[in-house]
Formats: sequence, C-alpha cells, structure tokens
Amino acid sequence: MSDHEVLHVKGRVLVGPEDVRDELWCVDGRITFERPAGEALSVEGWALPGLVDAHCHVGLDRHGPVDGATAEKQALTDRDAGTLLIRDAGSPSDTRWIDAREDLPKIIRAGRHIARTRRYIRNYAHEIEPADLVEYVGREARRGDGWVKLVGDWIDREVGDLAPSWPRPEVEAAIAEAHRLGARVTAHCFAEDSLRDLVEAGIDCVEHATGLTEETIPLFAERGVAIVPTLVNIATFPHLADGGREKFPRWSAHMRRLHARRYDTVRAAWDAGVPVFVGTDAGGSLAHGLVAEEVEELTKAGIPALDALSATTWRARDWLGRPALEEGAPADLVVYGEDPRADVRVLAAPRRVVVNGRILA
Repeated sequence: MSDHEVLHVKGRVLVGPEDVRDELWCVDGRITFERPAGEALSVEGWALPGLVDAHCHVGLDRHGPVDGATAEKQALTDRDAGTLLIRDAGSPSDTRWIDAREDLPKIIRAGRHIARTRRYIRNYAHEIEPADLVEYVGREARRGDGWVKLVGDWIDREVGDLAPSWPRPEVEAAIAEAHRLGARVTAHCFAEDSLRDLVEAGIDCVEHATGLTEETIPLFAERGVAIVPTLVNIATFPHLADGGREKFPRWSAHMRRLHARRYDTVRAAWDAGVPVFVGTDAGGSLAHGLVAEEVEELTKAGIPALDALSATTWRARDWLGRPALEEGAPADLVVYGEDPRADVRVLAAPRRVVVNGRILA
C-alpha cells in the first residue's frame, strides 16, 4: 500500500466497548468516518485501536542499553503483535529517532530509571542517594514524555530481603517536583513496605504492585493510583527465587509468596476500583510482543474479558492521553478475524496491523 492510497476498514469497528460502527476510512494517515471520494483498498474484520503496552522497555535488554538495530527489532516485534502505543517505563537508551519513523509504534517515555545506589539491575538506572532524588527526578521529568520512573524497592543485601529505596520526605519532595514540571510518577514495587509512603506522597502509578494488601488496596482506590501488574513478568518469580535461595533465603521465600497470591492481589485491587492497565515489562529479560498474553493473564486473575481488553485499548489510551478510533486521530489500528470481546485470545493473531493508515503487518 502506498502512502497515497485510502484504506477502507469495514465489518465491526470497535470505537468503544459498546460503540460499534460498520466502517471507517484512513486518509492521509488519519481516521475519518466520512466516506472520501475515489477508490479505496479494503480490509474487513473486527477493528480495535492499536493496543497499548503500558510497561515496556525499547532500547534495553538484560545487560543494559542496546544498539539502534536491536531497538528497532524490539519495536517491530511489538508492532507486529498489535502494540502501537508504548509507555516506555524506563530506558537508558535515546530512542527519539523512533518518533520520526511512521512505521513504528508511538512511544511515551519515562526517561531513565532512578534507583538507589547498588540497589537495581546494573547498567539500567541512575543510581543515586536520597539527597539527589529531587534533582534527578526533575532532570528525567524534563527529558521524558510526561512520566518519571522510580525504583521504589529492591533487595537490600544487608537485610536479605526486599526493602524500600527512599525515605518518605525525599520521595514526597521528588514527586512534588515532578508534578510541578507537569510529569506523572510511577514506581517499580514488588514488596509491601514502600506502598503506603509512595501513595501518600502523591504517586500516580505503581508497576507490578505484587505487595498490595487489604490495608493498602483501599488507599490506592481512594487516591486513584493505577497499577500495571505485568503478570507475564511476575510468572518468572519462582525461577528468580530458585537462583537466590541459598544466598538470600528470606528474599527467596518472599518472592514465592508474592507469586503465589498474584492473581488474588490483582483481582482484589480490581474489585476495589483500582485502575488496572496492561503492561508486559518487555525489554529486560522478557521478549517483546507479549501483549496478548498479558491480557489473557488479567482474565485468569478474574478481571472480566471486556475490562481486560479495555485495559489495553480504549481505557488505556484515555489514561495516557492518546486518542483511540476517533475522527482525525492517527490511523493506528489492528484488525482481527473474530470478536476479541468474546475471547481475548483472538488478540494473539492480528489479521492486519495498520500504522498511520498503512498496512504494515
């Protein structure tokens, strides 16, 4: 398909969970519901807005930053799986060049991770002490696309278990600085102990959130703090626990407990009204292109299929401030052979992937 052809998408266009249209057109890379003049290339099926992976790392692998060719391959893998909007939840790589590519997903960056010294994965983060937290949060707020990523907890080798990274006063000041600069703040958190301080300090989102309890879930719901559970990543906890069992038995046992109750934790949060969104944590040790698996994991946790679908489409885009299938919006959409509302496993087999009005997969 050339850049100048008009694309006609017909069948069932899922503008919203219950708002189903018969057709739309892609003209000059934009969506319209008004029939244009002339001929059009037709695609038929069930159309959704491009899927959202709200926790993904383009430009990062298990060892740290990657070269441009590898980052491109990561982005293409996500695109071909139907992920057309990514919130990059921390990367040391400069991926701004992707913005100029009309064939790649759109990325909302959180800058580089901000972690405590020697308490995160090597080569990933700015590793600093609490006195410098406000400065580095301000730096990444200016550098990112409206998000900043903290490492809220990690293993403390002296304690032998997960422990909070930041004192309450410093994290309060840092989140206030990010908000002053117009950025939202999210934090990696596996364990229980950092959550209350982060939420009461004004954080906007928590990644993983495996440490939620009946005491902290109501606080998240009251403050409207979202979670991105990354269940496809949490599935790796038993393997991680095996690797650290001899050296850090407390940590190993803790990770196993968090894994064992992962579905109950997510369902309890959802039942309480905590906003839940889809994220895979691709780009560290996990492969890209796992968005369909993560949606299915949310349904295994007990989230209704339509709500799990919305967590990677309409509701996710609204949360991130990006349009879905709206008049004049960028023509980023995915077409399936069956209704994904009836069975979310349909997401694993896109019939067509359309980016900026062009069929690319």
